[in-house]
Amino acid sequence: MKKMLLLGAAFATLALSLPAQAELKFKPGEDPRFNWANYEELKKVDLKGETLTIFGPWRGEDEGLIRTVLEYFQDATGVEIKYSSSENYEQQIVIDTQAGSPPNIAVLPQPGLIQDLASKGLLTPLGDDTAKWVKDNYGAGQSWVDLGTFKDKDGKPGFFAFPYKADVKSLVWYSPDNFEEAGYKVPKTQEELAELEKKIIADGGTPWCIGLGSGGATGWPATDWVEDIMLRTQPPETYDKWVKNEIPFNDPAVVNAIDIFGKIATDDKMVDGGAKAVAATDFRDSPKGLFAVPPKCYLHHQASFIPTFFPEGTKLGQDADFFYFPPYASKPELGTPVLGAGTLAMITKDSKAARAFIEYLKMPLAHEIWMAQGGFVTPFKGVNKDAYASDALKKQGEILANASTFRFDGSDLMPGKIGAGSFWTGMIDLVGGKSAQDVATDIQKSWDAIK
Repeated sequence: MKKMLLLGAAFATLALSLPAQAELKFKPGEDPRFNWANYEELKKVDLKGETLTIFGPWRGEDEGLIRTVLEYFQDATGVEIKYSSSENYEQQIVIDTQAGSPPNIAVLPQPGLIQDLASKGLLTPLGDDTAKWVKDNYGAGQSWVDLGTFKDKDGKPGFFAFPYKADVKSLVWYSPDNFEEAGYKVPKTQEELAELEKKIIADGGTPWCIGLGSGGATGWPATDWVEDIMLRTQPPETYDKWVKNEIPFNDPAVVNAIDIFGKIATDDKMVDGGAKAVAATDFRDSPKGLFAVPPKCYLHHQASFIPTFFPEGTKLGQDADFFYFPPYASKPELGTPVLGAGTLAMITKDSKAARAFIEYLKMPLAHEIWMAQGGFVTPFKGVNKDAYASDALKKQGEILANASTFRFDGSDLMPGKIGAGSFWTGMIDLVGGKSAQDVATDIQKSWDAIK
């Protein structure tokens, strides 16, 4: 049975070569949005006769988009590229690396899985020069270096994972028409946001739409709230200690963040439908209140993907827009932190082509080709921001480029039983009326139980 499953997985990840003479999406030299000097530089890299295998998380439409990026590298260098993915890519990369048949390049969005691979000696260090390049060229560069740094089999830290393609979570969505009609301005600080909430209530409106429903994953949207609040009330080092359980979940710093969210989510005046609706409302339905007439709410905290669930025909920048979830004016030392996620590329089987590919990811062109087609933002400050497919994506890219700190989604860094377990259920308990202190203590007990 196990052999059958592995065989099935092998077929599911059958690597398909890019056509040798693929028609490039944008003709080199013609569109001024792209850094074509990069393409000319790539032509100096001779990889003819070599094969580069790449395993990544992108399937469906995203697979088509990454292939357009890979085609420029193949066309310029002469390398043959074989890209593959799998519905169960997390398990598949473990199977392939442990079986001694890894791809040259693996791209993964899970730092915990990458740490497992590094600790088993299955990754090739990218070197201090590449780490310095990331620090110098990415917004919140040191944060991205830290994210790509893992301990090897001897417990020695090294830079193993190059960040490529990011996602932004620190966003608040709103309707510009509703704001204009009511005379509201986009808040630049948490203090201004609190004043806006009071004004909306005084005017007879409701500030927030919040929905935590998500089937078996119910509760997860609240974890993003708590993580964002942690980054705006505590130094990033405290956030790091929290997600590693170096300070407990019921530490006053964490309880405070949970309590700030709880006071919003359990206030009938603050949320559409009142406190009882928060856990019962599906997260996909929760932003619809922004578009009701009259509005059922004016604000919605959610990541960059949420427009997928806006009413059909909604035009971003016109019918709906977003602003950066702001910092506290009273805590200037915390800067402009951003919560998000992202994919990281690593060498799992060293070769000349693999090394050259990492160098390609340092080129604006490797980002701009995908940027121009949508669904892609990058913290790389050297890209041409006019290459973004929309103003919304450009604005998200600017948020990343201007960030002082970037931190990966905390619940994704915690053990599964916590980040995708007791943290979720704890948030449901919170909106159900349990105190932040008690919720945090319960989550910590569940963490202690898996030590």
